[in-house]
Parts: sequence; C-alpha cells; structure tokens
Amino acid sequence: MSNETNARYSVGIDLGTTHCVLSYLDLDKARKDPTTEVEISVLAIPQLSQPGLIEEKKQLPSFIYRAHESELNQSDIALPWNAEQQVIAGSIARQLGSKTPIRLVSSAKSWLCHSGVDRHANFLPIGSPEEISKLSPLTATIEYLDHLRQAWNHQFPDNPLNEQDVTITIPASFDPAARELTADAASNMNFQHLTLLEEPQAAVYNWIQACGDNWREQVSTGDIILVVDVGGGTCDLSLIAVSEEEGNLTLNRIAVGDHILLGGDNMDLALAYRVKAKLATEGKELQPWQIQAIVQACRDAKEQLLLDNDINEIPIAIPSRGSKLLGNTLRTSLTRNEVSETLVEGFFPNVSIDQHPVAARRSALSQKGLPYAQDPAISRHLASFLSRQVDAADDVFGNLSSGNEAKSFIKPSAILFNGGVLKSPVLADRMLSIINQWLSDENVKPARLLSDADLDLGVSIGASYYGYVKQGQGVRIRGGLASTYYVGIESAMPAIPGMEAPIEALCIAPFGMEEGSEAKASETEFGLIVGEPVHFRFFGSNIRRHDEAGVQLDYWPEGELEELPELQATLPSEGRRIGEVVPVHLVAKVTEIGTLKLEAIAVTSSDKNSEAERWQIELDVRD
Repeated sequence: MSNETNARYSVGIDLGTTHCVLSYLDLDKARKDPTTEVEISVLAIPQLSQPGLIEEKKQLPSFIYRAHESELNQSDIALPWNAEQQVIAGSIARQLGSKTPIRLVSSAKSWLCHSGVDRHANFLPIGSPEEISKLSPLTATIEYLDHLRQAWNHQFPDNPLNEQDVTITIPASFDPAARELTADAASNMNFQHLTLLEEPQAAVYNWIQACGDNWREQVSTGDIILVVDVGGGTCDLSLIAVSEEEGNLTLNRIAVGDHILLGGDNMDLALAYRVKAKLATEGKELQPWQIQAIVQACRDAKEQLLLDNDINEIPIAIPSRGSKLLGNTLRTSLTRNEVSETLVEGFFPNVSIDQHPVAARRSALSQKGLPYAQDPAISRHLASFLSRQVDAADDVFGNLSSGNEAKSFIKPSAILFNGGVLKSPVLADRMLSIINQWLSDENVKPARLLSDADLDLGVSIGASYYGYVKQGQGVRIRGGLASTYYVGIESAMPAIPGMEAPIEALCIAPFGMEEGSEAKASETEFGLIVGEPVHFRFFGSNIRRHDEAGVQLDYWPEGELEELPELQATLPSEGRRIGEVVPVHLVAKVTEIGTLKLEAIAVTSSDKNSEAERWQIELDVRD
C-alpha cells in the first residue's frame, strides 16, 4: 500500500505527555536514490531555558506556564519568530512551574483523552485560583504543535511544515474521541498531509530503521514482539506478530492494551512522598503545595541516580513561603537505594502471571482529576494484558496448542522497550527478568531484548520513517483499528416500571479495519431521531476480534466490552419533523488520517450523496 505525496520532507511528531519531539527525513533524497540508507534528523527546537536565554534542544517539555502579569517582561519571553510571545512553553515553563506549580499546565495529553471532562473547556492548570488564566487540554495541545511549527518554519522557511507529510503519534489505546481531538488540534496547523500513528508501532519502525536490513536477523517467522512503552504519563502495551508472505517477513499488530495512566509522573510523585516521609521522621511536615513543588526536583534526581552509576545521592531543596513553622528552605536528599527501592518494588514488583491489577477502595467523593491507574504495579498490568490476549496470534499463526492444553497467556519471544522510564538499566532489567520468569515457569525459552532503539527520540524518528514507508519503501506494519467498536441499540420491548430498556451492542467497525475503508452494519434498518437532543452509547473491545460489522450482541461476558464516553447531539431535521424517527442504515468509516466516523444514511434517500439524507455522528462532541 503506497500513499505517495509530493512533500519534500516526512516529518514525525511525538506529542508526549512530558516532552515533544520533531524529526524529519528528506523524501527528495530518498526518491532520487531508493537504495541509499535514509538519514533521519531530529529538529533542535529553540526555546527559553530561563528568562531572556534561548537554547536549542531536541525535546520540548510539554509544559505551559501561566505567568503573573508582573512576573516577566516581554523581552524575557521573546522567541526568534515572535518578539511578543504570549504563551510560555518548554524548558522555562517547567523550570518556573517547579517553583509555582499552581501556574503550571501539565499532562495536557492525559487530559485530552479523559472522557470525564470537556476537553474544550478552559480549566488547566487544574485547581488553580480564579485569577490565573486557564487553557483547555485541546488548546494546550495546539500550543505545543504551534511551537513546533514555528520552530520548523524558522529553520525551513522555503518548506513550511503544513506542506510536508506529517505523522503525529498517539497512544495505541487512544479511543476514537481522543484520536479525533488530536486530529482537531492538528487541523489548526492546516496540515495538507496528516496521519496518526500508534506510538508502539512508531517504536518498532524506529527499531527497524536503526537496524537497517539487520532487523530480519533479530526476528523470524513465528515471533511475537511485545512492545512495552512506559513514558511520562502512560503505559502502552502492544503485540506484533512476525509472519511470512511470498518469502518476505510481515509484521502484524495483533493486540493493544487498555489506556493506562501510569508512568514517570507517578514515579516522580512517589519519590516526592518518599521525601515527605523522610522529613516527617525528623519532625518536619510538608504542605501539599510543597510536595507538588518538589516533584520536578525528584524527577531530575531519579534520572541522574538511575542513569549514572557514579552518583549515589542528590540534594533536594524544598521551597518555603517563609512561614514560621518551616522557617528557611528545607533541604534533604534522595539516595540511589531510596530511588531503586521506591520504583523497583513499587512499580515493578515480582509477581506471577496470574496476579493482576488490584482495585483499591475508593471514596464516594473525589476531586476533579485524571483517572490514574489505581494499581501502580506495571508488572501486574502487563500480566493482565498477556493473559487477556492469550489467543491474539491465532489468526496469524493458527491455534498452536496441542490437544486439550490450556493456554494461560500469550508468550512473547522478543521484547522492545520504549519510553524514558525504561532507559534505566535497573528498571529495564527488572521488567525483562519478570517476563522471562513467566516464560520459564511455562518451560518456554527466554524472550530476547531487541536493541538499537532510542527510547527518548525513537517514537518521533519512527514516525518520520513511517512517512518513508508510505512511499512504498521498507516494511509496513499491518494494523488498522486496534479495537472492535459497537454502538448501543435500544431493544424494542414493552415499558416496565423502574427498568430501562436493555441495550444491545451493534458492531459498526471490526478489529483491524484499515484506513480509507468503510463497513456497513448489515442491511438492518434502525430508527434515528432527528431534531431533538439524543444520546449515543458506544462500546469498544480489544478482545473480540472476530465480530464483523452488523453483528448484534444481546449479551457479553463482563470485561469483554468497555463502554466509551456517551455522546449527546442534536441531528439536523432539515425537511423532516422535529422528533421524527427516520429509518437508516449505519456505515462506519476509518479516514485516511486514522479517525473513526459513523454515518447514518436514510433508507428512503433516492440520492445517496444527498447531505440532507446523511447524518454524521461526530465522535468528538463536547461532553
């Protein structure tokens, strides 16, 4: 499958929870000599590191600082392309926000996929006083993209970013609404050629590009590659099967995990509470704002202690507002042993394959916040994922179990790590040893670690390489939709006091449905209410792979289907009575970008292209 464009560059953008990265590949050079090895560069992004000081860095921290009007002068925050900058983003935002966290916008990517809030509403920084101007998660995402666009255009004025072939990466576990919102943010940049790519797939493309032709020597037919991507905000899990077709190796993405808000941010906060506990033993109590303020210091300490064996202790300074209780700024430290103990045992405990995440008891009332994973043990989430996906490779390889042998989990033969967290040899070795212990318990040989991947920049590099693959070069991972999607259909039954009509689930988009294709949910007619507010219920499943479009479920075991955010809309009633029930067929489309659309087409329509007889049910309406 080739999607050739006339763009000069293939650009990959990693919109990370904690960092953004932009890489690029010169397609003109690749076209002139397809046999030459492609070169991928990472853009050095100009950004403020402190007031008035601009530095170029390969990563743009995903933070925005909402400064007080008297805090900074315009000259302090001017950028090369804008002397009157309004938004303070990047390194300086993270640095200023570590001192005044109530003014720091962070985790916009996590908020963008949180269905419990209106992603268009201005509420970030969360919990900040009214006098601090707010941003929406969507606007924050747009600001990060705009900074990257301006940085690119500043360096390549003759090849503006909106004219290039741009690939933006997203978690594999993003639901259709989060994908659509990411595309909405990108639409503000007027990209002419845009694609969304799953981050684990981008990591694999990066590995392939880094290995060159040698990647075929590291894997073979029958291999199952487990991609473990632990970044700043999420834990993303995927499985890719290696098969053979016409003598060539083929990669097939066969499964993705749930959207798990668990990553480096959780670890930094855990270390901050470790510091709090240490000070409490000395009779020194910290206030909540101080804990937030030292999270950045703990992040820096974590990275140094886990990556540099020559450092055994890092000083930590806790800011003070001059209260009589605390007096001067408190000082303490984090040691290598404290960091290792907190992170290894807390987030990567040794567990068996049948030990899955434990849900903690929750209070009836809670503050507005992100739906973080209740169980911090990444190893338990991985055990659950492998157990749930026990049959994921059967469609590619066939059922290889013999006789009545029961398979307890799918067994990866190769592991690819991605994300800044797993740069640490201590954490990566622990994760690999846990997986291999599970395999050893089943008398299966150990999985091998795939090397040559850049865990910080790899997702962006893989995304730009994907643009090269789309030109018909290299190997392409077969993916399509990562889940099967359903729409809720209200059953036709007599009214019963105190009981809602049962909901059935109609499959509208099967697993693996590819970009640019559409599926009609059978010839069944459904009644669509127009002209008045209605709600739609959607469901997704990353387990049920064989339901075709049109399959209607009146029952499903617990855990097989996950209900997605309910959508509310008023569909136009042009030419029809308000409240009229129109007989329709349902058609789902996966756009070339990679977003999901659902259309209802009136059965009585004589012109199938008539806009008046087609209703598009948007998956990104406000909550």
